[in-house]
Amino acid sequence: MEQKHWGWWLLYGVGGLIAFFLVLPSFIVIPISFSDSLLLKFPPEKFSFRWYKVFFETPAWTGSLWLSLKLGVGVMIVSTFLGVLASIGLVRGNFPGKGALQAFLLSPMIVPVVVTALAMYYFFGGMKMVGNPWSLLISHICVATPLVIVIVSASLQDFNRTLEQAAQILGATPLQTFLKITFPMIRPGILSGALFAFIVSFDEVVIAAFIGGYRSATLPKRMFDNVRDQMEPTVAAVSTLLVGLSFLLLLVVTSLGRRSRLKGEKQEPASTP
Repeated sequence: MEQKHWGWWLLYGVGGLIAFFLVLPSFIVIPISFSDSLLLKFPPEKFSFRWYKVFFETPAWTGSLWLSLKLGVGVMIVSTFLGVLASIGLVRGNFPGKGALQAFLLSPMIVPVVVTALAMYYFFGGMKMVGNPWSLLISHICVATPLVIVIVSASLQDFNRTLEQAAQILGATPLQTFLKITFPMIRPGILSGALFAFIVSFDEVVIAAFIGGYRSATLPKRMFDNVRDQMEPTVAAVSTLLVGLSFLLLLVVTSLGRRSRLKGEKQEPASTP
């Protein structure tokens, strides 16, 4: 028992060191964002909200933020809808070529994002749509939907179909069964997939660099251009805001996962004879 106890302490210690190493850059960026200096300087000599004010008062920054938010919401809605439908077909369906179709739908997660961005650049370039927000929306949907499929499929795999069968025996239609039985049970998985789809779209920079250009610069693309051309601390303020947003979304996803596990534990005893 003593050896096992020390093994757990060692595991927690190594995990803590790795986590600290990963979040260390964030702890450096946050103080820089409150600096009054014209350059990225750590530690800051004077506390100020100067660069946050610059961010919210500069149309280029706020325009990129608004574009990223609109793209993120649009991608979240469309990717979630397509991902849920595809997940139901892949998990519940039994048809020839199912494995090939699943591999095709999940291929954007395997192909390097640079290759995907280059292919989309040539595709939309042939239609004169480079720099168009709609091309960004379609590209982000292609990248985010596979993640939704993976998350929702995992929720459907653990779902007890006895409840659906009971509803159908009592006269419920397939649509009523899904809305009243299936959807409430897999809702945490659907919401988690939707949040991850939003994050994928909001944080994506490679495809935005190829497709968006200067006319449709998303917030990550604007940050990349700022670091490359100006190196002013505004990018540190934006990074701090994104860290806060990511932390908030992580808490939401964790809460949804905990609720999903609790529902699964409550459902399991009810299904046992």
